[in-house]
Amino acid sequence: MTMELQTPEQRFSQLGLILPPAPSPVGVYKPCLIVGNFLYVSGHGTVKEDKTLIIGRIGKDMNQEEGKLAAQQVGLAILATIKKHLGSLDKIKRVIKVLGMVNCVPEFEKHPYIINGCSELFAKVWGEENGIGVRSAVGMGSLPDNIPVEIEAMFELS
Repeated sequence: MTMELQTPEQRFSQLGLILPPAPSPVGVYKPCLIVGNFLYVSGHGTVKEDKTLIIGRIGKDMNQEEGKLAAQQVGLAILATIKKHLGSLDKIKRVIKVLGMVNCVPEFEKHPYIINGCSELFAKVWGEENGIGVRSAVGMGSLPDNIPVEIEAMFELS
């Protein structure tokens, strides 16, 4: 079966990646919210399968390749939240917007490269046409718990 004919769930299973547990809110907010035909996903961090976090600042504690993998891990956490709240990745029609925040030293300038870790994952799950939306990738002086990446996203529902 070609990638175009596969569902997002089938594409994800072929990647051989494992979803971490969907993170629970640490604060006063909802992990995601449906408004009309859109799913808004709150900022997610670098939660791993064992519920620990990838921590560190890019350009100080980790290099940009490690940062890109951290952004992929954030993407996996977002997918876990989607599955927990919607039951299936197939209920997402397309990625609308991704906002990626990178915890980095002031001299670091490759924020988009880091956030590609998440964007490339979404493109593999929903295909090039529906998996790539609009995006911002910005540097931050710090992020909660010293995580290297935080990402929020908006999706259109099927």
